[in-house]
Amino acid sequence: MAHPAPAPDPVALRARWREALLAAREGAPGPDPDPYAEDLLRRWSEPRRRYHTTAHLTAVLDHVDTLRAHAGDLAAVRLAAWFHDAVYLPERSENEERSARLAVRALTEAGVPEARTAEVARLVRLTVTHAPGPDDRDGAVLCDADLAILAAPPEAYAEYAARVREEYAFVPDEAFRAGRADILRQLLALPRLFSTPHGSEAWEDPARRNLRAELDLLTS
Repeated sequence: MAHPAPAPDPVALRARWREALLAAREGAPGPDPDPYAEDLLRRWSEPRRRYHTTAHLTAVLDHVDTLRAHAGDLAAVRLAAWFHDAVYLPERSENEERSARLAVRALTEAGVPEARTAEVARLVRLTVTHAPGPDDRDGAVLCDADLAILAAPPEAYAEYAARVREEYAFVPDEAFRAGRADILRQLLALPRLFSTPHGSEAWEDPARRNLRAELDLLTS
């Protein structure tokens, strides 16, 4: 079983939330950002989570920063990163839709313009498929940032896979192995996993090596 890593600094995460929200408001007045940060951090820190934790949130935000030059609306992408797994129950299939609806409610109340709020919700929903269109620069950034874990060094990838298994502890081993193997095959069958230039160059090959290695373990 994977051992939980130290939680990211909540003070630093609150500062990143405040920066993203204020940028998204574009100088318009609005309520204090901190209560929204507290609600999101509480959600990301739920005890049942093993992979989809504040560590994953921090990693996605870091990867968004790496890919920022490709983004069209960086503020929207950063907010979408905050909300993309804000609602997460592994036994449910509508997590992304519920997360998107949460984003609309919270950001509307928090003073984010309607068009940008709608874009954040669209980006959150896109993480169902991780298949942005060819001209969807913001979708490409968010999806690549979310999938960047697939290109981690082998030890870190193994830790990720173990944490995912922990989140699905309610699924019997045989069923989990079969379902996970199907997901890995679907990923490997895609013409490409990453859509940004950096993702394609730096992450595509190591991600495919990791996916093939995990698939071999599951099917051996």
